[in-house]
Amino acid sequence: MSKNLKINGKDHTIDLPDEVPLLWALRDELSLTGTKFGCGVAACGACTVHIDGEAVRSCQIQIADVWGDVTTIEGLGTPAALHTIQKAWIDHQVAQCGYCQSGQIMQAAALLRENPTPSDTDIDDAMMGNLCRCGTYPRIRAAIKTAAAALNEEV
Repeated sequence: MSKNLKINGKDHTIDLPDEVPLLWALRDELSLTGTKFGCGVAACGACTVHIDGEAVRSCQIQIADVWGDVTTIEGLGTPAALHTIQKAWIDHQVAQCGYCQSGQIMQAAALLRENPTPSDTDIDDAMMGNLCRCGTYPRIRAAIKTAAAALNEEV
């Protein structure tokens, strides 16, 4: 059955069975490969995207159950106008292998939208479901604090 979805501000018609996970529609049908497959059970966070601004694990959301506009890492910023969190990620050289980073960034962006001045505990709590095999957690926290400071300066 066809499903109409708005992804990164553009309308798409997805012609896949309703039970197909959003992750596979993004990657296989739309070639939006920035969203990664990690574990398939929503335990690692590599597949994190936003639906109506909420960070969700796309491996566990069936396309029939998508309730709003979807934003992937490709839609968070552009090469010419990076999102504040993406700039902070670069400034702090967060990525090592990089595999988890799109999910980490999407989770961090949702955190900052909900809590523009997060404490270390707030950051740790929000990010605990996003795993990094390389252990860049201190750099992730520093990047989130830098992005929060920059966003608060803009207000």
